[in-house]
Amino acid sequence: MGRLYPEIEPYDHGMLDVGDGNRVHWETCGNPHGKPALVLHGGPGSGCTPYFRRLFDPAAYRIVLLDQRGCGRSTPHASAYETDMSVNTTDRLIADLELLRRHLGIGRWLVWGVSWGSALGLRYAQTHPAVVSELVLTGVTTGSDPEVALLTRGLGRLFPEAFERFVGGVPAGERGGDLAAAYNRLIESPDPAVRARAARAWTDWETAIIPAPARSVERFEDPAFRLGFARTVTHYWGNGHFLDAGGEGVVLRDAHLLKGIPGTLVQGSLDLGNLLGIVWRLHHAWPGSELVMIDEVGHDAGAPGVAEALVAATDKYAGP
Repeated sequence: MGRLYPEIEPYDHGMLDVGDGNRVHWETCGNPHGKPALVLHGGPGSGCTPYFRRLFDPAAYRIVLLDQRGCGRSTPHASAYETDMSVNTTDRLIADLELLRRHLGIGRWLVWGVSWGSALGLRYAQTHPAVVSELVLTGVTTGSDPEVALLTRGLGRLFPEAFERFVGGVPAGERGGDLAAAYNRLIESPDPAVRARAARAWTDWETAIIPAPARSVERFEDPAFRLGFARTVTHYWGNGHFLDAGGEGVVLRDAHLLKGIPGTLVQGSLDLGNLLGIVWRLHHAWPGSELVMIDEVGHDAGAPGVAEALVAATDKYAGP
């Protein structure tokens, strides 16, 4: 189906002032005159990695990567207690993408997204369809309330031991409610020991329910990454991803707005998010999309089969 392209380094990078005291780190790789492609990482709060550069033909694409607010090399970092998370919301992230697009002088670009990045990319395309030429998405999520409920409580039946530890990490009176919001309250505590314990408990749960390669788990051993990641994820999950969710969520509701935008959805057959059928329903509600299922693979953009399918998709869309 394809292959990973060689490792490359950025030919340009910078820090973009997006307001609210935030500066977003961006980089561009590949061909400065190539087809623009935007990379949206997951998390929220994971930050971009050099791996994403290898999913695009560097001779054909002008590859744009950014660290979303509060993570990676963007400032201020979510791990710092004084960082104001109230200005880290989905609508502000979308506004940041538009600021970056104009800053780089780009008219339209392909949008690539993984996990949370797929939800962000979908909503960006729904609200700014004229600037999105294609979408390539993997580990597909839409940021809906049912997805959060599945990942924070529903999967407890599959992972009972890990779930018992996870639920035990919040006060007894909050164990029957919104666990993401409960953990976010702990991570916003003025007590650094409380914040650290909550961040560790949260990432232990994520590791249990989303078996990840060693490269991902290793990042959770960095206290700053762990705290910033857990703070950002619980901030979004505990607030409905700052989307007018309700029911199955705004992204599925507005899937018809993607009509005219070609897209490829690459999904592992063992991705536990599939239990709600989200990617299947999105595909059937989105005219012009294709769904590529990869057997024996979970929620991992770097897994064999998934990587090749992603390269095949970007190769297909490499033309003008």
